[in-house]
Amino acid sequence: MFDGLSSRLGEVFDRLKRRGALNEADVGEALREVRIALLEADVALPVVKDFIAKVKERAVGHEVVRSISPGQMVVKIVHDCLIDTLGAAEELNLAAVPPVPVLMVGLQGSGKTTTSAKIALRLKSRDKKKVLLASLDIYRPAAQQQLEILASQAEVASLPIVAGEQPVDIARRAMEMGRREGFDVVILDTAGRLHIDDALMAEVAQVRDAVAPVETLLVVDAMTGQDAVTLAREFNEKIGITGLVLTRVDGDARGGAALSMRAVTGRAVKFMGAGEKLDALEPFHPERIAGRILGMGDVVSLVEKAMDTIEVEEAEKLAARVAKGRFDLNDMAAQFRQVKRMGDLKGIIGMLPGLGAMKQKIDEASIDPKAINRQEAIILSMTKKERTNPDLIKASRKRRIAAGAGVDVADVNRLLKQYQQMADMMKKVTRLGQKGLMRHGLAGLLPPSQRR
Repeated sequence: MFDGLSSRLGEVFDRLKRRGALNEADVGEALREVRIALLEADVALPVVKDFIAKVKERAVGHEVVRSISPGQMVVKIVHDCLIDTLGAAEELNLAAVPPVPVLMVGLQGSGKTTTSAKIALRLKSRDKKKVLLASLDIYRPAAQQQLEILASQAEVASLPIVAGEQPVDIARRAMEMGRREGFDVVILDTAGRLHIDDALMAEVAQVRDAVAPVETLLVVDAMTGQDAVTLAREFNEKIGITGLVLTRVDGDARGGAALSMRAVTGRAVKFMGAGEKLDALEPFHPERIAGRILGMGDVVSLVEKAMDTIEVEEAEKLAARVAKGRFDLNDMAAQFRQVKRMGDLKGIIGMLPGLGAMKQKIDEASIDPKAINRQEAIILSMTKKERTNPDLIKASRKRRIAAGAGVDVADVNRLLKQYQQMADMMKKVTRLGQKGLMRHGLAGLLPPSQRR
């Protein structure tokens, strides 16, 4: 989402870092470019003015002039001001007496229903909460059935549908079921409209008054741009929101909404949705987002993503096999699955410090995101014996495997070469590990079969 802004700011700061001492004119010139970059990213004009004023106040003082690296100091000041603009990180408030009502509001098409299911899954899996989902959308065709299906996928309960029931009555019934059956959280997915209108606001206000939600989350499509700020202000003034959720942050949105809405409403962005899958929801951490925007990476989020997606048991099995010098095509396929669970390659690279340029090169190279799927298909087109013993795969078998996977023989050869390189690397790592243990007199830690 922040690629365009990150790229523009990166160019500005690269020029600053190449200079020695900075004077006020240098800082002023850089801030003019920062201002243009923010406006191009759809950040609201009043927010841009406040932001530039804060940076300038800090940057033209002795703090920068006396710094060992003035360019780096300006980057730090911009980073700190970005964090101030984005506000502090806030978790959902679930401290009230259960069931805690959470009201989901927003326009139609913003991803409200999917986000409701994502939050339910997160609360169930991470916080061990018993969650009930209820759809109050009686207008959009099959909206209630959609939430019911998503609830089933997330393995959480959904309120049984009663035809003809009105939104306020549905909300009251959901809360009653929540109390009766011991639910911790009740998530109420309200209906949206194509635009803000009196009917929408009146209905949401009635539901709010009926259930007194502890959290009222406004779901906003990050690609809405400047309109997102108006939307957030309207909902906050007429309904009273407690937090924001940005969806489609994996798209080509300019990112200005995230910077603007917090400053305009005073409400924190609590979550970001980065994909259609139910686990594609991450908490909004201002300091991490600021780091991504300025190309500093976000290693903490990357580690958290790895911990969430990598299956420990599978990883331990692979480690044990590698320790014994075993690595076959089944293990390689398992590695592909682990990488796929991590998500988009460009998104992962964006979390690594200093690799913004590489991310741009990947975009320019047009790397096919389905390449891993094809490699996995090639392995799955092999027999069990071939996957266990790749030496069996000769010319005729390669042709059969290629036909089965829908690829060329050259693709099969490329995969086998990649496998051989990985297998050789695994053997080297194992040998180095054994030598290290021998050198330090720790041979007893090796399995008996590997002691020499």
